[in-house]
This record gives sequence, C-alpha cells and structure tokens, in this order.
Amino acid sequence: MKPTDIAHLITLGRPTLSPDGRTAVVAAQRADLAEDEYRSQLWTIAVDGSSAPRRLTHATNDSAPRLSPDGTLLAFLRAESGAKPQLHVMATDGGDPRPLTDLPLGAGSPVWAPDSRSIAFVARVPEARRYGQDEKITPEEEPPRRITGLQYRLDGVGFLTDRRQHIYVVDIEDRDPAPQPRQLTDGDTDETDVSWSPDGSRLAFVSARHPRREHDLIRDVFIIGPDGADPIQLTDSSLMLASPTFTADGAAVLARGEDPATGNNGWVAHNTGLWTVSIDDPGRPRRLTDEQSVHLSEAQPVVIGARALVLAENRGAVELLSIPLGESDSGDAVIVAGGRQQITGFDVAADTIVVILTDDLTGAEVAVLRDGKQQRLTDFTARLREHARPLPITEITAAAPDGYPVHGFLVQPEGAGPHPTLLMIHGGPFAAYGWTLFDEAQVYAGAGYAVVYGNPRGSSGYGQAHGEYIVHDVGERSASDLFALLDAALDRVELDSSRVGVLGGSHGGYMTTWLVGHSDRFRAAVSERALNAIDSFEGASDIGWGFGDDLYGPDPEQHRRQSPLTYADAINTPVLIIHSEQDWRCPLEQAQRLYVALRKRDAPVEMLLFPGEGHELSRSGLPSHRVIRFEAIVEWFDRYLR
Repeated sequence: MKPTDIAHLITLGRPTLSPDGRTAVVAAQRADLAEDEYRSQLWTIAVDGSSAPRRLTHATNDSAPRLSPDGTLLAFLRAESGAKPQLHVMATDGGDPRPLTDLPLGAGSPVWAPDSRSIAFVARVPEARRYGQDEKITPEEEPPRRITGLQYRLDGVGFLTDRRQHIYVVDIEDRDPAPQPRQLTDGDTDETDVSWSPDGSRLAFVSARHPRREHDLIRDVFIIGPDGADPIQLTDSSLMLASPTFTADGAAVLARGEDPATGNNGWVAHNTGLWTVSIDDPGRPRRLTDEQSVHLSEAQPVVIGARALVLAENRGAVELLSIPLGESDSGDAVIVAGGRQQITGFDVAADTIVVILTDDLTGAEVAVLRDGKQQRLTDFTARLREHARPLPITEITAAAPDGYPVHGFLVQPEGAGPHPTLLMIHGGPFAAYGWTLFDEAQVYAGAGYAVVYGNPRGSSGYGQAHGEYIVHDVGERSASDLFALLDAALDRVELDSSRVGVLGGSHGGYMTTWLVGHSDRFRAAVSERALNAIDSFEGASDIGWGFGDDLYGPDPEQHRRQSPLTYADAINTPVLIIHSEQDWRCPLEQAQRLYVALRKRDAPVEMLLFPGEGHELSRSGLPSHRVIRFEAIVEWFDRYLR
C-alpha cells in the first residue's frame, strides 16, 4: 500500500438484518481524497447470496442503518452538506427518505421500538447562544463557561457541560411528514446507550447520577417509561456499565461493564465483562463472564432466548461468543465464530447471524454464519486490490527476560531483504494489535520496511494479569517485552538488525520516547500524540485527572521516574514529533515540552503539527492530513535508515 491507497479502504458499520433474516443493510465508508472528506452510503445485501450487493442510498454521508422490527422501514442517519447528522426513515419497498429530526447538534443512532411505531435516540442539547444557534454569535463571542467539575470536556467532542446528551423518542405511526421528537430526560447529566424492553413499555439507558460522579468512571443502568416519568436506578453505583440490553422476558437487563474493585477510577487493565441485574431486585449486578480471561469489545450484546451474543478479544482476534444467562451456567461461554480474524459487528434475526469481519488480507466484509462456517457475502476489498496487494501477517512469539511469552506480528515487504525494520507500538496501553488488515503496517511495508508489532504485557485480550503487569512501572516493564519481541523478529535473516527504527502513538508515543531515552539502538524514531510528562498531563488532558494516578501511581516521584521527558537529555536518536493542535487527550504541550528539551541542546528533532485535528488523526482525521502524515513518517525513516 501507498499512503494514498487509504482512499480504497472501505470500513463497514454495524449491520442490520430484516426480521426474516433474508436481507442485511450496512453503511460503507471511504475516504475521498479529491474532496478531502469521508463518504458513506448504505448497501443492501441478499443473505442467501442470490444477488450481488446493491447500493441503496446515494447521498454523501449516510450511516447507522436499522431495519424496523416489522421490516417495512429503514431508519438511518444522514448528514447533508456538512450539517449535523439527522434521523431519516425510508420504506424498504422503495421511496425517498424523509427526515424525522432537525436538531441543532444532530441526532444519535436510531433504536426501534418493538412495535415499529417509535424510535429512541440520544442527542446533545446545547445551551442558548452556543454552537451556532444564533448566526450573529461566533464561537469567539459566546459567553464564558463556568467549570465546576473534573469531567468537563472530551477529545473529539469538545466541552460537555453546556451540551448534555439526553434521550429522545419520535413517533412515526401517523406518517406525519414533520414529527416532533419528545425529550425524555434533562438536567446536568449525560445519558447514553438507550434500548427498548421487549414489550415496549420501558427503555434502559446509562448515566452517572451518583454524588461523586465527577471523581470516577462509574455509570449506572436506569429504566424509564416512554413518557419520561420517574427514571428508576437499577444498579448500585459500583461498576462502569454500558450497552444495557433487556433479556427476552424483560425481567432483567444485561450490560457490558468493568469493576474498579481496587478503589481506583478504573482507567486501566480492567476486563470488560457481561453483567445482569433483575428489574425487580435492583442492586449490584451479577457477572456472567470470567473476570480473568474474558474481555468484551464495545459491541452491543444481542439476546437470543436464554443466551446472549457478545464480541470478545482473544490474542489479537475478536470472537463472537454465546454466553448463558442462567444462574448455574455462569462462565460457560461458547465460541460461535473465531479464528485469525476480528469481528467488528453483528446482527441476528430468524436464526440467522450476519457479521462484519476483517483479517490480515481482507478489509471489512459482510458474512453469514451457517452450520458453523462463514460465507462471505461481499468483496469490498476488491477496490483496494485493484491498486495494491495486501501483505500477509506472520505470527511471532518471543520470550521476555523472565521467560514470559510475548505475542506479536510481522509484516514484511516483498523481496529477499535484508529489510530495514520498524518496531511499532500501540496506544492504550490496555489495547491490542491483531488479525486485521492494518493500514499502518501495510503502508510502511509497502515502503520497504519490515514492521514488527505486538501485544506486550499491559495489552488487552490476554487476561487480566497480562494487562495489570505494567501498572506503576510502565516504561521499564513494557520495554523488556518490546525488546524481546523485536529481538525475536531480528533473528530472521530477512530483517536488517543494523537499520532499526521505532514509532508509536499515544501510549505508543510514550514508549517510543521512553525507549530512545534509555537506548541508542534505534537509528530514528517517530513519537506521535505522546504523553511525555505526567505532571502536566494530569491537569491538561481530558482524562488526566484520573488516568495518570491509576496507571503510573499517585506519588509525584512515580510520575517523575516514569515520565519520558525526565530522560530527554539522554536522547541521541533523531526524533520526529507528530501532534495535533486540538488534541485534548494528550495535549499539544506534551509535544512542545519534548521538542524544546531536545531543540535547546541541538539534538536532531523536528515537530510536525496538524491544525484542526484531535487525538484520532491517524484513524479519522482529514484524508489529506492522513496522507501527509504517512508521507512524513516514511520520509523520516528513509532519511535515517536508507
């Protein structure tokens, strides 16, 4: 792949199935380099494979499709001409979409009521005189914000306290051409993840309403009637919950969640499990998955009778699991679909399961599960293959100095080598690389570099103890595993151990700066959107108020010892620092402090700053910025490793 080939990568959203299980609809997104924006349309797919996938909509930005339970309507989000996404609905047998909302900050993904007569969603409600509601008031002329809590802004979103997120319901049974959504919740809290009970009499949602909500990440499950009266709290403010889903009989609610049992804020190394709480017996939910081994991804659970389908990480894969809901079956998970791939979304109807999957040679595709086998229904990757040939992943396992097995991956360029080599480090740190067509590895391998990357201790998907290992000793413990993985890869004759670079973003940027401050074995480095100084991160980052103490420890001496900036005077490796000007996760000052420390002593360093971008530049920034970033990284390593 070349940097511009990101225009040929298709990403797919969560699929939706018709009630008879015969038709799936999915949103397909791509980067449009000519217009420097992303385009997304809806596609309809015959699940029996009897016909080719067909584009259903032709607007520039359609997403989040959901078919109604009776199969007659399709709800989705449409953003027109740069405007905020609004809820639309169209008949499945043809016709033009009609808008259901016209909200100042847009609407969230639709959730159908069981009778197909109403749709629930969440939306941000702005204060008066803000966010373009009055065309005479520019952002610079808005009134000042009075901040009283710790959780007042979020990277990629902005300020929160002046645009809280609340639940809406819009009724469409009367076919009113301009229905009026009704707001069910209000106040100085955010509500998320709304879902309907099987009989349509209640909705479940997640919110933080406990007294010390600004000091932790606890989120509770609530239920409310469609009239919005008197929300009832089901859970006991002891867990970090999300994605509530009613059981088939409506007697209980399931939720994904984490247990910060150690008393910390729960930022790092907590496996996400599946929990259940009875509506008639509110309190602490019961965990249905093994705490030590099962870590769920962000997909919404789907209930099928007495079991729930969920997605879970496992050694770089993401599997579809079936979890029993009974008291006596806890922990008895069954793998429905696994292997060397990642499933990123799924839906179920009429005993049919469709999934979105990817592997090392395949971008996102739709598949149906039949008789324990997968049948792919799409070939969106064909667009990429017309311009580039994806390179396969080779699995690596190394032994750390204490004998612990470190799991990772290698993507090699074509040709015999020996190839210059890059060690690439993921963010998080409780995250993971895996079995997917990864644009980062493909672009660098396409430029002639062997790319080594993996999941040292601290990563997710390898068990709770694996994730917790680096807590309060992040740099040194992570470094030992990373060097073990790199050395195992460099034992191959195809890799050139004399020409090695290192790069990473966020926590990967932290570790990049750490490694070059403790070793001279790298000939060049790219540190991107990094945390370099824990002391200033605490007050400047949107998550700094809790994340730093949880991961690095609460003692200022721990912060100093584990900050890569502390060792800046020992950095001799040429470093390219990449950062976004509107990054609120690892704020710009983190890059500036490192740059100044190196530049003052004339160390080889450059800084590349992207305007208008936040922490997610490499994944969802402007297409032109993503291409420029790739080109700059390749040029930097070409300068020092060729």
